[in-house]
Amino acid sequence: MWANDQWRGSLFDAGCPSSDFLVQYSRYFNAVEGNTTFYANPSAATVLRWQTLANAGFRFTFKVPQQISHRLRGAERAVALAQWLDLLQPLRTQIGLSHLQLSAQYLVTADADFLPLLQQLRQFSPVAVEVRQPAFFNKGEAEQQLHQLLRQTECERVILDSRSLFAQAPLSAALIDAQQKKPRLPVHVCALGPTPMFRFIGISNLAANRPFYQPWLHKMAQWLDEGRTPYAFFHTEDNISAPLLARQFARELFELCGEDHPVLSPWPGELAPSQNSLF
Repeated sequence: MWANDQWRGSLFDAGCPSSDFLVQYSRYFNAVEGNTTFYANPSAATVLRWQTLANAGFRFTFKVPQQISHRLRGAERAVALAQWLDLLQPLRTQIGLSHLQLSAQYLVTADADFLPLLQQLRQFSPVAVEVRQPAFFNKGEAEQQLHQLLRQTECERVILDSRSLFAQAPLSAALIDAQQKKPRLPVHVCALGPTPMFRFIGISNLAANRPFYQPWLHKMAQWLDEGRTPYAFFHTEDNISAPLLARQFARELFELCGEDHPVLSPWPGELAPSQNSLF
């Protein structure tokens, strides 16, 4: 997300109107997970507004609607996907990845329609596929077939790490809710192409996340050294502290390998208010 009222006074100016959230967000972050598209389509006017608000070089990673990823199949899915991609056409050059998140019940390697789905998406933008079916996490035949399909279509596999979230005792309503909703799956490190996508689901206790993301600092440094462009997204149980977690990671990555990031610049909430002259 890029819109959160509780980021006012830190990432955003204290008086920042919601219409300026994307403008201010894109000053410090160069990509975002567009999760809202999973649940509902934006209007055409909203898409055009997003196009004009984001800074140059900013990349959207929109999630494919669940109607397409979870429900429709065959020709109906192809038509619905074509309509969705047409809606996003004004943003095409600003889309870093299309994020295809699939259900835990969906064994894509047994579905003849899955390859055409990937091909249709891939014609529009780079694609990252997030699987949750347990068969894709045991290094068996199904997982090998999945990787073959992804390599064939030049798609990435989303890497999800939720260990930090589930290492915590569920002592708050936000933690209980997040642990009920977020997937708890083995972590499979897999960079199939030039733009690996990594999702880290942590907690608002920023220090407690460090033992879980430390290995990822070295993996990011390795990917950057290899000339890849990794996408890294960070969550906390209520996402209030998500920007701080992402910044903490970026700061430690800079200390490790010198990779700078605009998120390390002072945020509005850290800048002293201007003093009006008395004369």
